[in-house]
Amino acid sequence: MALKPTYPLYVANAARQPNADLAVTDKFTGEVATRVALADQAVIEEGIAAAVEAAGPMARLAAYERQAVLQHCVARFTERAEELAFALCVEAGKPIRDSRGEVGRLIDTFRIAAEESVRLTGEVQPLDISPRARGYQGMWKRVPIGPCSFISPFNFPLNLAAHKVAPAIAVGCPFVMKPASRTPLGALIIGEVLAETDLPKGAFSILPAHRDGADLFTTDDRLKLLSFTGSPAVGWDLKARAGKKKVVLELGGNAAVVIDADADLDDAVDRTIFGAFYQSGQSCIGVQRIIVHEKVYDAFRDRLVAKAKALVAGNPHDEATFIGPMIDEKEAARLEGWIAEALDRGATLLCGGTRDGAMLEATLLEGVAADTRLNREEAFGPVAFLIPFAEWDEAVRIVNDSRFGLQAGIFTRDIFKVLDAWDRIDVGGVIVNDVPSYRVDNMPYGGVKDSGLGREGVRFAMEDMTEIRNLVIRRRSL
Repeated sequence: MALKPTYPLYVANAARQPNADLAVTDKFTGEVATRVALADQAVIEEGIAAAVEAAGPMARLAAYERQAVLQHCVARFTERAEELAFALCVEAGKPIRDSRGEVGRLIDTFRIAAEESVRLTGEVQPLDISPRARGYQGMWKRVPIGPCSFISPFNFPLNLAAHKVAPAIAVGCPFVMKPASRTPLGALIIGEVLAETDLPKGAFSILPAHRDGADLFTTDDRLKLLSFTGSPAVGWDLKARAGKKKVVLELGGNAAVVIDADADLDDAVDRTIFGAFYQSGQSCIGVQRIIVHEKVYDAFRDRLVAKAKALVAGNPHDEATFIGPMIDEKEAARLEGWIAEALDRGATLLCGGTRDGAMLEATLLEGVAADTRLNREEAFGPVAFLIPFAEWDEAVRIVNDSRFGLQAGIFTRDIFKVLDAWDRIDVGGVIVNDVPSYRVDNMPYGGVKDSGLGREGVRFAMEDMTEIRNLVIRRRSL
């Protein structure tokens, strides 16, 4: 299987190849794998203007028409699943087995959106709460918010694009999307499939663009919602410049998992290995801080290190590979520096720590100082560290000692601790007897603190992309 030599961008539903200025590299070999058309400011302006014109026709689509578009996408993505997985493996360096898994999630997300597109309901509301409102009846419905702007990240080029595109179609919002420059292929293949449908002209534009030339995605007041997934530094800056539009941010964190004394250690080790090193740790809910009860700390640590050392790293096209390259050598070198800083400050290296280009070994440490970057910031790579605790309250305090709050995992058999964690751990989601890295595409997903604003998960994104429109009727005597 091979990629096409070039890929077009999409403006107002139509493919266009004005240039081939954006090189997409194979993240394992570093070689240019294909080239993609790059949008300039004039093309972005054209896409936004087309979305504005499409707002009315999109809003008037019947629910069954929106559903048909989404069902077409499900069918075509299923037919093209291996092509999508191959492109993802090349552009993101994601191991082929994980790439197939992400294609499955892409299909799931569009299927959920197809189901939810015919469930967009409102309420009848009694208003006669006092004598002055006698004879008045209220009701409300949800209507599309209007043209939306989407900016998606490099680490899940298919599924995180899907979590913006599919809900927008489900509610009838036109959109412009800027995929990550390092991984634009997934979004462009989604655009290719959408172009096969009868969506109104201007319903979508998918426009790879350099960050410094893409301000209109953020600042144009004709856009009514900005949904951004990416780094905290970029996300909060975009929010500050977004003007009056609604902003949804999913910004990541330094997720923690707690291993209590009564946990099934073999199961907890297996899931923690997955959570820390799946996709080379390049997940905003990847396990970074591993908080282990002192009674089982040594046993858990030794099993975890043995499992980490056994992970297969290398060519992501190899079916046996678990750890592929990071997105580029610069990011791998950054994280190598964070590891060196932690070691200089007294941490102990348990395994890994060696880098070869963009490949970084699965790395575990202990004794990491609280004020190091590895502890305080988002590593976004195959590195995690262990922290012992003695009492449950101490574990909760350690989890909460972070400016981030996306998800946390706890392994325990104690239902009272589960309920206490749900009350007191300051995150968007608590995952019990699994790692924080677990996500199903219909659940409300998002964070608090510096991890963002709003929730993804199809139904919840649909709520963000709609507004409530009220109707009040005064009844008169016949």
